[in-house]
Amino acid sequence: MTETNADNLVPPMAWDAWGDPALAKPLPAGIRSLLEQALGVSTTEVTAPRPDEVHLSPSGLTPEHRDALTGIVGDEFLRIDDRGRLPYAGGKSTPDLLRRKQIQQDAPDAVILPGNEDDVAAILDYCSRHRIAVVPFGGGTSVVGGLDPIRGEFDAVVTLDLRRFDTLHWLDEISGEAELGAGLLGPEAERLLGERGFSLGHFPQSFRYASIGGFAATRSSGQNSAGYGRFNEMVRGMRVITPAGTLDLGRAPASAAGPDLRELFCGSEGVFGVITRVRLRIHPVPDSVRYEAWSFPDFATGAAALRAVVQTGTGPTVLRLSDEVETGINLATTHSIGEQSVTGGCLAITIFEGTAAHAESRHAETRALIEANGGTSLGEAPARAWEHGRFDAPYLRDSLLSAGALCETLETATTWSNVPTLKAAVTEALTSALSKSGTNALVMCHISHVYPTGASLYFTVVAGQRGDVARQWHAAKVEACDAIVANGGTITHHHAVGADHRPWMTAEIGDLGVRVLRAVKQTLDPAGILNPGKLIP
Repeated sequence: MTETNADNLVPPMAWDAWGDPALAKPLPAGIRSLLEQALGVSTTEVTAPRPDEVHLSPSGLTPEHRDALTGIVGDEFLRIDDRGRLPYAGGKSTPDLLRRKQIQQDAPDAVILPGNEDDVAAILDYCSRHRIAVVPFGGGTSVVGGLDPIRGEFDAVVTLDLRRFDTLHWLDEISGEAELGAGLLGPEAERLLGERGFSLGHFPQSFRYASIGGFAATRSSGQNSAGYGRFNEMVRGMRVITPAGTLDLGRAPASAAGPDLRELFCGSEGVFGVITRVRLRIHPVPDSVRYEAWSFPDFATGAAALRAVVQTGTGPTVLRLSDEVETGINLATTHSIGEQSVTGGCLAITIFEGTAAHAESRHAETRALIEANGGTSLGEAPARAWEHGRFDAPYLRDSLLSAGALCETLETATTWSNVPTLKAAVTEALTSALSKSGTNALVMCHISHVYPTGASLYFTVVAGQRGDVARQWHAAKVEACDAIVANGGTITHHHAVGADHRPWMTAEIGDLGVRVLRAVKQTLDPAGILNPGKLIP
């Protein structure tokens, strides 16, 4: 049975900010006061240009190229005008948004919206033969330069928007699997599955605007990962169109037929091929949801409690811990930022889903472990508040940037024994680098994804804007990434590599690992047209 997304559940993404412009909110008074007193930010609003004031680099497509690509997708689905190209000038990182405030901007030479897999194959074939780079595009939420239209050595660069791949191809209720089009956004996928009584359960902060194909291509990890796992753990199969041909991967729940090629494309960021459909593990919509928030005297105590929970396997769906600074600002409960709802210590959130009996039993076992490891219950309210606002934090970043503050995030992961060392090293690197630019910095951290052997660390940084703000942040990000590599962390846990983390990939996988990726690239994309400048050093 094939079902197509009939209604767009979210409005179009703002071209120069995150998400729905209608949800943008002014900074709370408490945050404005903090910016002025601690960071020396005047909070004077910065005016951004209107779309019609922006001058884009002229399209480099020749008339012959335009005619050929139009012949594949039709006039309606090839966009070369400035208004059509502007939303594809990059992703949604802080450097991306800073560039959106400039009058002169780069953009792809064209945006192409294929309607089927034959279109994709034909586009890749034509672009391979005519030196045109191709950037696959899902929801546009990359925060690591993964969507930058890098022309490099090519004559032109086009963006391949997969939004028309918006179909629920089939759902197998017995096996608990469904095949989804790569262009479906998170809310649309949940709606189509929910109409049949199922859910994917993948809810990253980008959920409202990120796509199924993007989740796979970036090895995404959602906020319910403690219960349902990372996205690559949900993938049971996929179809990938490459310049060298089409791959249909995944024949069974598990196999010993050599290395798992699905894992090669999970995290491939569009450099090996274009993911057009993904077969995924799904689960029934839970009957019951239980909530409980906790306070710990310090981050070390809280981290030890989270480790006890995950190593025992009591099974919360959500398990996260904010450090003292993040708790003090109340960043976790987005709608009350700046209002102190938890006095001192560190806030932790637990949520449990499933049948009523299953959720209750896991909740009880987890509660006993947390209490035994120094946690004090805060009841349901903070956990419900976190869930209510969990997709809204990027709107705060927009307001901070407009008010003259620098705000960005970065993340990593390491083993439990190394968490204190890595957290301290990254915090010091960020604080020191931003101090050199002439500003104090507020560095917050939380654990949002846990494993029996380790956890992710997610940092939010707020500082005063000084001079060339893009250069200011780049210097701090370099120091932080160097600290991550030097102190046993991975260069990215779930944001992906893109262009921003690419300089550290050799340190991550070694010279031989880079040669392996280059060999795969040469086999699948011999002309090198797919997403140049990303992932592979």
